[in-house]
Amino acid sequence: MAKYFQIIRITPEEPLYPQILREYLSDEAPCALFAIGNPEILALKKLAFFCSVKCPGHLIIETYNLAQRLKGANVTVIGGFHSPIERECLTILLRGTQPIIVCPARSIKEMRIRVEYKEPLREGRLLLFSPFKDNQRRSTAETAFERNRFVAMLADAVFVAHAAPDSKTDQFCRDVLEWQKPLFTLESNANINLINLGAKPVNLDNAAEEKVKTDLFLG
Repeated sequence: MAKYFQIIRITPEEPLYPQILREYLSDEAPCALFAIGNPEILALKKLAFFCSVKCPGHLIIETYNLAQRLKGANVTVIGGFHSPIERECLTILLRGTQPIIVCPARSIKEMRIRVEYKEPLREGRLLLFSPFKDNQRRSTAETAFERNRFVAMLADAVFVAHAAPDSKTDQFCRDVLEWQKPLFTLESNANINLINLGAKPVNLDNAAEEKVKTDLFLG
């Protein structure tokens, strides 16, 4: 469908605008959001998906395993998919049938539509979504930070594969918990800092296939 390749501008007065942003940001909520794809995906329950660039090897494997499970369980996933591990997980998710929301840390105006995005866009199960104005054509550390908070605000629950103690991701997880969002991480001694903060540990060995569904993360 050609309409899913056009940029849509969504303002706060429109029903498609996620009112959760007004709840968190009040008057600082974006005056417009920009989308390519099927905006109806925004109404679904969403799991935010994050993984730091630096991650222990065993957790990388577990994160790929989780992406496979999410693909099979038809869980709607939202993320920036910027780190190498996140990009690999996005490749896995794109092979499934579940809805996906990709949030770049830049404007989507004149953004090249990747080949692997085209079929999911035609199928109406992919949404490219950004709060950044047309003049923000490059990703920066600052826009990546803003994007991650944007993704977490939109999500009903947040998964972080790993965050080193006292890192920016660790602080991000603290913010998520302060918002009283459900936060999940992989069960591991490497994630004991997050678990001690209040993140819920996920053990895929003990989770039956049918339990890695909306009710596990988004119940």
